[in-house]
Amino acid sequence: MAEPRLGYINCMKTPPCHADCGNIVVSRQRIARRVAGLAAELAAEYGRTEIMIVPVLTGSFIFLADLIRHLPMKMQVDIVAVSSYPGRSTKSRGVSILLPGTLPLAGRHVLIVDDILESGKSIAAIQALLRRRRTASIRTCVLLRKQCAINKGLSADFIGFDIPDDFVVGYGMDFNHYYRNLPDIRLLIPQRRR
Repeated sequence: MAEPRLGYINCMKTPPCHADCGNIVVSRQRIARRVAGLAAELAAEYGRTEIMIVPVLTGSFIFLADLIRHLPMKMQVDIVAVSSYPGRSTKSRGVSILLPGTLPLAGRHVLIVDDILESGKSIAAIQALLRRRRTASIRTCVLLRKQCAINKGLSADFIGFDIPDDFVVGYGMDFNHYYRNLPDIRLLIPQRRR
């Protein structure tokens, strides 16, 4: 018996959420190539070492899903949730760790995976939390690094793309919990922010 055909509606011709967005900053094709490249860098760095991946939710969840499918090493994932842009804010309001991970980390090699490096406060807060748990090593992997982070001398061990200081959405990143589903990373038009 043949598999039933799925009847998809082509709703991606003009999705309503695209009307709120400006130019594409990083296309889905560039993202896919770079995520595979980052995975190759991580595999070369860690070799056969088992790692604990600590993604920063919620912005990194799509990046994480794509990244770990490329990684050949043994791993566990233990999430951390951080809030710094509550609701409709486009300016950081400080970092609150809402959901610390629960798996034991003592003696583990930990990789923090985040969507954007901007002020560096989220990663610094998570690193401090992980150090208290006596990890063997802590490295960081970010999809995007903003120009303001570069100007402050902030970096990560693994970086996907450097971008300007514009507010971006898509590929898991949001504004007021919208736009995470966009496949490209796009500018959010200020006058259309809900």
